[in-house]
Amino acid sequence: MAQQNNFGSTPAQREQLFISMYKKAFPKVAKYVSKMGGSFDEAKDIFQDALVIYYEKLAIGTITIQSNEQAYLLGIAKHLWVRKFNENILHTDLDAGFDAVEIIDHQPSSAKLMYYLETAGHRCMEILKAFYYDNLPVNIIAELFGYSGIRSATVQKYKCMEKVRETIKEKSLAYEDFIE
Repeated sequence: MAQQNNFGSTPAQREQLFISMYKKAFPKVAKYVSKMGGSFDEAKDIFQDALVIYYEKLAIGTITIQSNEQAYLLGIAKHLWVRKFNENILHTDLDAGFDAVEIIDHQPSSAKLMYYLETAGHRCMEILKAFYYDNLPVNIIAELFGYSGIRSATVQKYKCMEKVRETIKEKSLAYEDFIE
């Protein structure tokens, strides 16, 4: 479907349409740029450029939109971000700044992990310890805990993990909550 010039004839109408496009499309562009490692300011710059390109194409009548304006703007923004990202890679000195890099090794807190593992119960703790910490094969775990077979031990291990997952989910915890 070919898009007609819907940017209005007066400056006030154009301004309202730009504001409308910002409200509809900018959050998606910001989310994309953020997901790709960009900042909020970079997202604003990319969106501004995309909006200008969109307006210019609309003004000269060379635009064909297949779905909707927001998707079209997001497509332009993605293209601009990829181009900017590739340019930055080409102009980055690989030796620059390595001395200033501080490597932070975040380790999960053992106490916090143990607390949530304990919520599954003593038997589950023992099964999970045998499997993950002691690296025992499932057939040995089945024998040690008196299960009729490998399948039963596997199902029980799964149930134990689900108990822990459910507790974490109920408390709305994320990985960062386990970091010391």
